[in-house]
Amino acid sequence: MNQSLTMKRTADVTRNTKETQIRVQVNLDGTGQAELSTGIGFFDHMLDQIARHGLIDLLIDAKGDLHIDGHHTVEDVGITLGMAVAQAVADKRGITRYGHAYVPLDEALSRVVVDFSGRPGLHMDVPFKAGAIGGFDTQLAFEFFQGFANHALVTLHIDNLKGENAHHQCETVFKAFARALRMALTPDPRSAGVIPSTKGSL
Repeated sequence: MNQSLTMKRTADVTRNTKETQIRVQVNLDGTGQAELSTGIGFFDHMLDQIARHGLIDLLIDAKGDLHIDGHHTVEDVGITLGMAVAQAVADKRGITRYGHAYVPLDEALSRVVVDFSGRPGLHMDVPFKAGAIGGFDTQLAFEFFQGFANHALVTLHIDNLKGENAHHQCETVFKAFARALRMALTPDPRSAGVIPSTKGSL
């Protein structure tokens, strides 16, 4: 049997700084269960999209300096989640590697493309129609994905193609991200556990 189909792809990562204390647990082969506590309600709602649509079991417990604003908490959750995914996927042997998704929500439509390339990079074009959603600063979506890309070592392209409602725009982005992750992380039964790169490593 393909080794990539039998390995347990989980991680438990704790990251503490003077600004935040964060624990993230992931199971890449889960059923979409989520336990989320960041102190930012809308952000929890978006993280839930990653779990449900990515079929990733996800526990995130974050305590941050929200008396200042949400920046450190959101960015550091992205960093810690990226670290956990990188640890869980290990050498990336047998994964599909590339993933993409288009997701609509009413008038909004977003596209996300991800490559577990080992070369971190974020290219994001999301012209949010509002500066905040339920107390969540929409600029922080970029900070979350930047932290994730840098520490999961992925190339990530995020584009909101249409949208007039900022909530819809943001939700389509997170859902498309989840679906793209799900595709990229799915073991390819035809790969025989090979690392999906002509270089032999990622």
